[in-house]
Amino acid sequence: MSETNTPSTELQALDRLVGTWKVTGGAEGTVRYEWMPGGFFLIQHVDLKQDGEQVSGMELIGNLRPFGEEPGKDVVSRYYDSQGNTLDYVYELVGDKLTIWAGEKGSPAYFEGEFNAAGTKATGDWVYPGGGGYSSTMSRV
Repeated sequence: MSETNTPSTELQALDRLVGTWKVTGGAEGTVRYEWMPGGFFLIQHVDLKQDGEQVSGMELIGNLRPFGEEPGKDVVSRYYDSQGNTLDYVYELVGDKLTIWAGEKGSPAYFEGEFNAAGTKATGDWVYPGGGGYSSTMSRV
C-alpha cells in the first residue's frame, strides 16, 4: 500500500490515547478517544467542567488530505463544543511527550505533558500567552 492508503506513523502514535480518561486539574471530567473505522481519524469525546461551565465536545484528529492531494505532514484536529466553539489544534507525540498546539505548530498556546511508564497517566500544563493556563492530569479509567 502507498503512504496515502495507510494512516501516518505520527497519527498511529496517538493510539496510546484510545480509551476513557478521568481529567483533573484546571478542567474536571472525562474524555474518551476512539478510532474511526479505517484508522485515519481519532475521535475525542469531551465531557468537562471548566471555569464553572459544563462543556461537551467532539474532536476529529488526523492528517488533512484535501481532494486529490497527498496527506498533510502534521496531525491536526478540529474541536467542536456545546458552547459553539470550533478550535483547531496540532498534535505531536514523541516518546512519552505529548504536545498539543492551539492553532498551528509552534503556537504560544499549547499543552505539554508526559505519560508515565505504564501509559496510565499523563500529566502536564496548558500554557496560554500572557501567563495564563493550568495544570492537568489524565488518568486511564
